[in-house]
Amino acid sequence: MNYYQADMHIHTVLSPCGDLSMSPINIVDCAERIGLKVIGITDHNSTLHGPVTRKLAEKRGIMVVFGAEVTTKEEVHCLCLFPEENQRVQFQNFLENNLSEIKNDPDLFGHQVVVDENEEILDEIEPLLISALKVSIDEVEQKVHQIGGLFIPAHIDRPKYSLTSQLGFIPKDLKYDALEISRSTSIEKALNDYSYIKKLRFIKSSDAHNIDQIGTANTQLKMESVCWNEVRMAILGIEGREVIVS
Repeated sequence: MNYYQADMHIHTVLSPCGDLSMSPINIVDCAERIGLKVIGITDHNSTLHGPVTRKLAEKRGIMVVFGAEVTTKEEVHCLCLFPEENQRVQFQNFLENNLSEIKNDPDLFGHQVVVDENEEILDEIEPLLISALKVSIDEVEQKVHQIGGLFIPAHIDRPKYSLTSQLGFIPKDLKYDALEISRSTSIEKALNDYSYIKKLRFIKSSDAHNIDQIGTANTQLKMESVCWNEVRMAILGIEGREVIVS
């Protein structure tokens, strides 16, 4: 087994709260510089920057996992992760069909731009991506698993937009694959705070919105090689694979 540094929660310039420096090429440059081997591109309610980031990262030996940080009807943030383009497209359609009709105000929230590998703007998304979807957390989970993805409630230790802040607890019947803790807490504290949960599998991510935040969560994947099946097994903690966080 080998150990690979990972950051599964990174925003690009497409997220209205993402810094203008967070273009796909800058993210890949940073990931290579600090030694990340697996990154998740998880913009708010959108997967659109996954393909261009993957194209750039493959040239550097870095694996890009397609994803989104979804805001459910309950205003809970959840990471939804996928390996293949057809799954990404299916989930993107699901997101677009369930986005609210609130329009983005760039002066208030920031621009939501899709860019190419040369940082040229291709499109600007009109609906406000940080709005809650029209569907519940259970409906999001079911869709993710239906198309073969991983479902991970995000930053459960935070006082806003988390399972614990919005629902007050972690539902026993919620079919999550792991739980994410933020870079501001430790695995020891998480194990103590959520000791009542039987299925205690954690990842720790940066939730980076600017370049300096990428890789600031210390997370390693113990795997045979860098591929989706190995990443999946590590997150699920099976066949000797595991996620190591501190």
